[in-house]
Parts: sequence; C-alpha cells; structure tokens
Amino acid sequence: MDGIPSMDCPQDFRCPISMEVMKDPVTISTGVTYERKNIERWFRTYKKTTCPATMQCIELFDMTPNHTLQRLIAAWQSRRRGSPPPPPPASAKRDELAAALGAIDSTPFKVSCLRRLRSIVELGDEVKEDFKRLGGVEVLVRIMEQVLGENSDFAAFRACEEAVAVLRHIPMSDDDDEQILQLLMSSNCMNSMAIVLQRGGAEARFGAVATFEKLARADYQWNYAAQDQGVGFFKSLLEIVSDEICSKASSCALKLLVQMLEASKKSRLKAIEAGAICTLVELLPESSRSKCERIMQLIKLLCELAEGRLAFAEHGLGIAAVSKKMLNVSSGCATKIGVKIMMLVASFHATEKVLEEMLMCGAVKKLVALLHVGAGQSTTKERAAKILKLHGREWRRYPCFTSDVKDYLGLGE
Repeated sequence: MDGIPSMDCPQDFRCPISMEVMKDPVTISTGVTYERKNIERWFRTYKKTTCPATMQCIELFDMTPNHTLQRLIAAWQSRRRGSPPPPPPASAKRDELAAALGAIDSTPFKVSCLRRLRSIVELGDEVKEDFKRLGGVEVLVRIMEQVLGENSDFAAFRACEEAVAVLRHIPMSDDDDEQILQLLMSSNCMNSMAIVLQRGGAEARFGAVATFEKLARADYQWNYAAQDQGVGFFKSLLEIVSDEICSKASSCALKLLVQMLEASKKSRLKAIEAGAICTLVELLPESSRSKCERIMQLIKLLCELAEGRLAFAEHGLGIAAVSKKMLNVSSGCATKIGVKIMMLVASFHATEKVLEEMLMCGAVKKLVALLHVGAGQSTTKERAAKILKLHGREWRRYPCFTSDVKDYLGLGE
C-alpha cells in the first residue's frame, strides 16, 4: 500500500477478505473489521448474508467506520516512512471511547471489543482520564468478575484477560481515584485478577501484576486485602520474577513482593511456603544491580522469620550467593543488606554447618574486610564486628583473623 510492503504488518491491519492493508476499515455487526470496498462487494455483489471471517448469519448490514484502526494503520505507515503520525483529534477519541464502552456489555464479541478499547486508551493520557470519567474501570471490573461465576467458560476467562490488559494502562492516584481503588480492592475483583495472575497468558499476567503493584503504591490498605490470597498467588509472582523474557514483568513482580512482605508477616509465611527462598537464591548470582538489591531485601525480610532462616540455611547456595554480592556490587546497599542477612542467620541459626559455610564461602573474610573500610564507625561495620565477636572463637584459627583483628575484637590469645 502506497509503496510500502505489507508482508510484515500487524495482522489486525489486514482485511480478512483480501489480506491487504486496509485504507478505509469498517466494522460490521459481528465486530469484525474489513476494507469497505471488499465487504460491500461481499454483501451487494455476491449477495452474501454471512460474516466472511466468522460465517455467522447477519441481519443488520450496517458498517461503522473504524477510525481508531485507521489512525493506527496511518501511524504504522508513517513510522515506516520515518515521519511522525498526526495526533488524533481529542473529540473523536472521547466519542469513540464512549461508543466502545457502551457496546461492551451487549456484544458477544467482548475480546475484540476490549482490544479495540485498549487501542483507544493507549493513545494518550487525556484518553485515559476520559476512560475513568466515563466509568471505564467499572465496566472492566464487571467483565472481570464474570470469571468467578458458576457458569464461567473460556470466553469469560479470555474477556477477563483482555480487561486486565486494558486496566494496566490506567493510572491510579490515592488522591483522585479513591472510589476506583476501593472497587479494585474488593474481594471479587482481587480474586478475578489473582485467577489471571495464576492461569493467564504472559501479557495478561503482566497486566495483573502491574495493576496489583499500582494498587500497592496508591493505597496502603491494599496489603490487608492481599493477605487473603493463597500460596498459589505467591508461586505465580515468583514465576514472573523468574521470567527472563519479560524483564518489565519480572521487575514489577519484585517490587510488588517487597511491598507485600514489608507490610505483612502473614504474606512472608506464605511466600516461604511457596518456595521464595529457593527461587530468590537461585536468581541472585546472575542478577543486575537493581534486581540484586531487591532480591536481597526479600531474602532479608524472609530471614527475619525462623522459617525463612531455616530455608535459607538449608539451601546449599544461600550463604555463598549472598556472600558473593557483599563488597562486590557498586552500590553499598547490597553489602549493607548482605550483612543484615548474615547477622540474622549467625545470631539465630548458628549451626556448625552454617558457621563452616560462612567461612568456606568467604563471608567471614568479607566481614573482616569491612572492619577496615572507611574511617570511624558505621552500622554495617558494627554488625560485622558483632558477628565476628559472636563466633570468633570458632574462626580465630584461620588466616583472615590476623593478630590486629583479634585485638580489635578482643579475641587475644
């Protein structure tokens, strides 16, 4: 089209009849969009009374111009040519948004309608605010909650997935969106999103975790609502944290876990039961700086509980993985958190095996090195000294314990 090859264009930009990029897209009563001249020929020349894509019988032959899709196609073509697309007129966006929202409840093709709705919402911040003012969140929640019904089927689940994907694009503020936040934190809505988090596709799961994370940031009461989620919820979050394909989803899940575990001991116990220590320890060695600090913060929060310390101590790589990050990451935050973890384990779970691992994995050597870092005292240096004093009798015969270190710690011969 216009000299631009269409072989690599998005599938939704092609007419289902000709398979060519559409110039004048129109949507018929079944919710499917076609090139106007092609669908007119289908109805008027060939006298067909079915939808070419779905083969459904049609009684109403009205055609509605699909301005949103037309603009998206124009934007795609402009990017191909290297020129920016023209901004869509504000009034057209609001009218089209209102029309899309009004059609969702009655249409049997909710997934297609929700995809169209998402394409409108993605056009800009002004449309997102219009979406909220027009009751868009309430519409999405009604669709999402249908997945909880006794007669819920795959179509209801797919619609729920798409609704969650739309919700991800909607900004939320504790100052301006109190009613929306309360609606999203209702038990039915939370359970609907949890189902998507645990069973949905990659994009829908990202939408769910991103929405949960926004709720956690916007309203402190969300943590109390989240406490009712089961162990499966945390297993799903940990699966997303481990996702190497979608780094945004992984980062979002990490932030959410930090917020949840900081707020609730109950959530920490469920995370431990879900295998959080094992997952986090195995992710730590290859993690980036920002991810490393969050992972270590989560391990520290879990090690504040006896169950977490036991799981950490029993993991064959736990002490080694944390020790390696101490004094080895450009930010001092990883070292500070690492020493806190060692302090918790050395103070409350100091088995012979743990003390030997701390020595063999280099943790003791790094604790000694911390005594020589910088002038004066710091909380991290004081913690390091406390650990060394606590178990210095067991470690003092090793080379890292020089006579100066022994004197500093009061462990003279």
